[in-house]
Amino acid sequence: MALVSAALKQGQITPTELCQKCLSLIKKTKFLNAYITVSEEVALKQAEESEKRYKQGHSLGDLDGIPVAVKDNFSTAGIETTCASNMLKGYVPPYNATVVQKLLDQGALLMGKTNLDEFAMGCLASLLRLRSGSTDGVFGPVKNPWSYSKQYREKKKQKSHDENEDSNWLITGGSSGGSAAAVSAFTCFAALGSDTGGSTRNPAAHCGLVGLKPSYGLVSRHGLIPLVNSMDVPGILTRCVDDAAIVLGVLAGHDPKDSTTIQDPVKPFMLSSLTDVSKLCVGIPKEYLTPELSSEIRSLWSKAANLFESEGAKVIEVSLPHTSYSIVCYHVLCTSEVASNMARFDGLEYGHRCDIDVSTEAMYAATRREGFNDVILEVLLNTLFKPFTVIVVNYENYFVKAQKVRRLIANDFVNVFNSGVDVLLTPTTLSEAVPYTEFIKEDNRTRSAQDDIFTQAVNMAGLPAVSVPTALSHQGLPIGLQFIGRAFCDQQLLTVAKWFEKQVQFPVIQIQELMDNCSSVFENEKLASVTLKQ
Repeated sequence: MALVSAALKQGQITPTELCQKCLSLIKKTKFLNAYITVSEEVALKQAEESEKRYKQGHSLGDLDGIPVAVKDNFSTAGIETTCASNMLKGYVPPYNATVVQKLLDQGALLMGKTNLDEFAMGCLASLLRLRSGSTDGVFGPVKNPWSYSKQYREKKKQKSHDENEDSNWLITGGSSGGSAAAVSAFTCFAALGSDTGGSTRNPAAHCGLVGLKPSYGLVSRHGLIPLVNSMDVPGILTRCVDDAAIVLGVLAGHDPKDSTTIQDPVKPFMLSSLTDVSKLCVGIPKEYLTPELSSEIRSLWSKAANLFESEGAKVIEVSLPHTSYSIVCYHVLCTSEVASNMARFDGLEYGHRCDIDVSTEAMYAATRREGFNDVILEVLLNTLFKPFTVIVVNYENYFVKAQKVRRLIANDFVNVFNSGVDVLLTPTTLSEAVPYTEFIKEDNRTRSAQDDIFTQAVNMAGLPAVSVPTALSHQGLPIGLQFIGRAFCDQQLLTVAKWFEKQVQFPVIQIQELMDNCSSVFENEKLASVTLKQ
């Protein structure tokens, strides 16, 4: 991203040319279903303004003229915001989410709003054994660009002679699958996701991207339509760690509209090139070595630990003893907060309203039946209508106890970091991306409920974490590993991730038509190559 920004400053390419090329790729990859709304006119107008600034020598920074995308659960003034739900079809917010406004203030070009699981509820969908993985929104499922990559297709042909290769595409993971597909397919340079239990890191791992979940309170949630207020965090998806740091530097900081943001000023996120890791202590949580973890990811995780050790870092096994309680605890807390948040969608103030005049209560019920999918209705039925966690006995027996367990889980991390560990190294997912036809099978849906085991505890503890693309599996698909850091030590975390990224040299996705399309904008191959890799 920084190199493309430099190219814009040097006049090697204009913001309008870059914007037009990304719009062309959005149209070319429409079959991926990454976008719900493409804001073509808005983006071209923003590119025109950016071009004027560059000509006057008044660039706003590294994001000026850079195409970005935003998950469709962030409010965007004048642009429809649907959360991939019938409940909000046609809803146009009057204001921008703080993170969206910060991007625009730095001159970024808003290419559009990306697809997702309905209301970003990938976490509860899997727990309730319903579809998730960015497959259950009303605008249809998102397809993983790696389904069409040369790396995957060549490996697949060695095993199978399926004539209809497009029939068995891969999922992106959820719930920020549209944002991940948008970046992976070169339609933008960065995208906003949201992360409640892994919803940015999971699709990042499946799509060969960097997926950053910042510390809770570092980035404003104002304008992010809430799922679980105490865990939701705006996430960042990019093609390299440096780009994630650039975007985080723009987004981080106090927001008077979000009382959970930190009060202290945030210093710019300038990543140094870490050359010596000998002073690092890397922790390997023994509880994350689960039977469900694929042997290939298990082996890659071990190799990554050996890489740090061979370069002089101290690598030790650590314990997070309450990990086994995290999924149940997460389920109780999520359903409680989700029910509260979804209760506001009643058809009175905004969004869908059922045309029924029998009674107000009947209108509420009919509106929700028409507006929500099965996942949300299941949550509402078990909470609002059967007050599972809100009546006194269940509140004490379940919700309060879950909060206590959440504190124990958070304390596990505190104890590990207080023992001298700098970062934790873990898998991001149990396996690489799976075909949609396999994903919708009952056994895999049950298994997907376990897939957040490496990511959800981080949200309960409020810690920063980043998934880094590490290698291709034997099937030619991306595998990501996760680094977890101390609260508000996001810069240290990203510095370690940058060092690791440099060592592993993850390959660029090879989709020849897309790469040719990107390269044709530029007059020299070096800039084209840089743009593809950034």
